[in-house]
Amino acid sequence: MTAPAPDTGAVPPGLARRFAAFLYEGVLLFGVVFFAGFLYSVLTRQQHALQGRAGLGVFLFVVLGLYFVGFWTRSGQTLAMKTWHLRVVDAAGRPLGRGRALLRYLFGWLWFLPALLSVWALGLHGGGAIAGALVAGIAGYLLIARLHPQRQFLHDLICGTRIVTQLPVRRP
Repeated sequence: MTAPAPDTGAVPPGLARRFAAFLYEGVLLFGVVFFAGFLYSVLTRQQHALQGRAGLGVFLFVVLGLYFVGFWTRSGQTLAMKTWHLRVVDAAGRPLGRGRALLRYLFGWLWFLPALLSVWALGLHGGGAIAGALVAGIAGYLLIARLHPQRQFLHDLICGTRIVTQLPVRRP
């Protein structure tokens, strides 16, 4: 069952609410990544944590892609987005197709890539330095969204998508 298309002139949800959903998504994804990593280690008979790191990274990238693309094309909402009453739609307010959802997933990595590239370029190896770079990168990405009149994120602008409020339908 597809939810009705929202009003395309609706005021977008605030950055704080979208960031809260982002953080909650991270908590939920911990479980997804944990079980996917366990499945990978069992299927590949991994004996050591550093064995097969590249394969594990690719596997997790695909699993996360399936998670996001699956939810975005089915209902427009991941579990965290449902909790925070958010929904992703295209610029016209329609549900996302697979191609646009996949594009949004790929460009969604812009939250992390600049920080990870700077860690690599600077040769940082400590956990604190890497975490600090990621926090600074995420904060910078949030600040960039403040420059847009509707507070849209860069990956949404590139992909022609946006986040809207999707309040639950009250049953009589």
